[in-house]
Amino acid sequence: MANRGTIKPHYDFNPSADADVLYKAMKGLGTDEDAILQLLTARTNFQRQEIKETYKTLFGKDLINDLKGELGGKFETLIVALMTPPLAYDVSALYNAIKGAGTNEKVLIEILASRTAAQVKDIVVAYRLEYDASLEEDVCGDTSGHFQRLLVILLQGNRMSGVQAGEIEADAKALFKAGEEKFGTDEQAFVTILGNRSAEHLREVFDAYMLMSGFEIEESIKRETSGNLEQLLLAVVKCARSVPAYFAETLYNSMKVGLGTDDDTLIRVMATRSEVDLMDIRKEFRMLFAGSLHSMIKGDTSGDYRKALLLLCNGDDE
Repeated sequence: MANRGTIKPHYDFNPSADADVLYKAMKGLGTDEDAILQLLTARTNFQRQEIKETYKTLFGKDLINDLKGELGGKFETLIVALMTPPLAYDVSALYNAIKGAGTNEKVLIEILASRTAAQVKDIVVAYRLEYDASLEEDVCGDTSGHFQRLLVILLQGNRMSGVQAGEIEADAKALFKAGEEKFGTDEQAFVTILGNRSAEHLREVFDAYMLMSGFEIEESIKRETSGNLEQLLLAVVKCARSVPAYFAETLYNSMKVGLGTDDDTLIRVMATRSEVDLMDIRKEFRMLFAGSLHSMIKGDTSGDYRKALLLLCNGDDE
């Protein structure tokens, strides 16, 4: 798959020179934040891991600990996110979502609805290695009902591949029967179909559903379900339609006027998508909303944090 990220490998990459720049930026009194953010936003995660190893070899110190000691606030959180390998980042985000005070359902929904089946399987294995615990058991201990059931289905990472042409009509009919056609809702039908079918198959089902019911599937989900289950079903549907559009909307909602900025979400999406599909997310953002992602970040953040985010954005679509 082509990398549609905004961050590409730095060509004349020299981990020793980079480690040296970072060391000097943090040595002595005061910190050269600009040198740190300029360098780290211009390297891929793989290159940052090499810099981290080289830094330890050259200076006998842990780069992440040094960065944490020198930086602060949201800027520090963003830089540490960029320094964390993507799989480890997802694993710790899920762990913190479950283990913190209360459950952060938003994180569970975003990661499990948007990652590929193969990525989910890797997450499950890495979670067990890191925490000596089962992600599925931890999720089940913290959630309930149909919301829990759909999370468990997604955690299996066993979606059917391709389009089952013979099943499209039947799936659309089952969804129609489960929601719009009956009094009350058969949530299990939504959970089973949306959790187990491939994105390509679901897109065909949504078209058939629209013809059959006169409604977009999203409208029916909003009418027929509520709370966390509604949010998770909508995330699965949106990701089946377009993962970049889903993240464009997620970013927009994290900075929507009047609600204050949800920096955790902003940092998580910018850090995890910058090497995957942030170019496409920018494009979708511009089509869906009144301005560009760049201009919204600019108006919603400040200082070194803003500078680093704008470098990750890597261009304005106004």
